[in-house]
Amino acid sequence: MSKSAKPNAVPKLGTPAPDEFKKLIRTTALRVGVPILVVWIVALLIGHPYVLIGAGVLTLAALGIVAWAYNYLRKGRAVANILHSADMTSASGRKEAMDKLADKADKGDTAALFAKAQLMMHEDPRKALEVLEQINLDKVMAPIADEARGQRAMIHLLLAEVDRARTLVDGIDLSRHDQLKSRAALAAVVAEAWARSGQGKRANETLDLFDPNNSELTEVKPQLFRSRAFAAASQICQNFAVARAADHELVYLQKSLFQRRR
Repeated sequence: MSKSAKPNAVPKLGTPAPDEFKKLIRTTALRVGVPILVVWIVALLIGHPYVLIGAGVLTLAALGIVAWAYNYLRKGRAVANILHSADMTSASGRKEAMDKLADKADKGDTAALFAKAQLMMHEDPRKALEVLEQINLDKVMAPIADEARGQRAMIHLLLAEVDRARTLVDGIDLSRHDQLKSRAALAAVVAEAWARSGQGKRANETLDLFDPNNSELTEVKPQLFRSRAFAAASQICQNFAVARAADHELVYLQKSLFQRRR
């Protein structure tokens, strides 16, 4: 299977649209709010002071998590607005967006680094990779680390560095991602890395989980088709190799039987 294939167009790195942040905020609030509501119902039914104090402590902790998540998503939304309002088709438009992101990126803001990398993909994929490598995978939340791995792996695939891409995608856990589009985009990169490193069957099984005709996956449809092409080619090569090996084994057995009869 060839490892040197490159696309003709620059792929779009995953950056949530502004409206998606509203969904993320609602999802976060529900995930934290519903368990806290259950805790308070149980605490009130029991009625013991210590149980009520415990419920209060958990509520404060949950509010802290919600506040942190809201702040993170608010920053991400501001960065996404810059990207989605930028003229990505012109060098001057991209430079203007880069200037707006400069302060945030220099401070290590994760969303700004993702956005900066997307802008730099038009000029130099290697520099975009260097920007993404500034994200410390051990210090960010696991889903964000997966996004960084996926985007870095995609660039390595563009540069025909399949081994590096494979190392990165092996650390991605798709079950950590609730948003269908995000999960599908990561799956496309993971499947391509698997296919181009000789695991076409595994790649096809992963891609089978997503319907490219789903209206939610319109933006990632080209990536899914690209990965499917690599997966299909990889599996054909594997089947051919197995068939050749079986044919050689059959010839060897026939020769052995012939020699024994003599």
